[in-house]
Amino acid sequence: MKWKVGCVQLNIVFGDPKQNMEKAEAWLAKAAAEHCSIAVLPELWTTGYDLTRLNEIADEEGKAVLAFLKMQAKKHQLQIIGGSIAKRTQNGVRNTMYVVNKNGELIHEYSKLHLFQLMDEHVYFQAGEDEPLFSIDGEQAASFICYDIRFPEWLRKSVLQGAKVLFVVAEWPLPRLEHWQTLLKARAIENQCYIIACNRSGKDPHNHFAGHSMIIDPWGTILSEGSEGEALVTGEVDLNDIQAIRQRIPVFDDRRPDFYK
Repeated sequence: MKWKVGCVQLNIVFGDPKQNMEKAEAWLAKAAAEHCSIAVLPELWTTGYDLTRLNEIADEEGKAVLAFLKMQAKKHQLQIIGGSIAKRTQNGVRNTMYVVNKNGELIHEYSKLHLFQLMDEHVYFQAGEDEPLFSIDGEQAASFICYDIRFPEWLRKSVLQGAKVLFVVAEWPLPRLEHWQTLLKARAIENQCYIIACNRSGKDPHNHFAGHSMIIDPWGTILSEGSEGEALVTGEVDLNDIQAIRQRIPVFDDRRPDFYK
């Protein structure tokens, strides 16, 4: 299976879902025009980190954004990894990703498991309890949100269940850019899988974000990387490469999980 993937590295307008959806619409059209088969949006792309106003601007049960993603996917015949949004539920607000196929069907939903206390996520969000594994175009993949990548055991679980590509969406700040690059390369190398990582660009009242969305192959080679600015970061993914790399260094054959408990 081969994909052309486009990471939509948005400069998110702080606390303005309407304007951000208009921007996303234009960038998704650009991804389709550049013949991407999969487009990826960043974390909290409708609101940014305007957390104190979530009761006002979070999407009620995610309905408006899901309808938007379904419409765009069907219109452009795109698979969309829908970044994440602030989804208001009866039990609080969750940081939730939707994945929609090119027929406009919801095929996966994942809410962020690990909440980042440094940016007060634990104050405003409820932690998710979803499994990250899903199937897209008949291939196993998994979804993660930002801080999740600092927990390698969480990503490894999905790879052991068959994931060949890990999609990561984020609002990762510029001061920790080196962590972003290093962690993502490490996750690709240790799991011998593709990493498709979409970060936001720009600033909000409290943070300067790193951009540098990346597409990394199972050998740890960066196939594409953005800079700090708003951009569509594209790259070719060939899932057939995975088997050859895993045969070259048989990490999964050499595991000794009885000692890891």
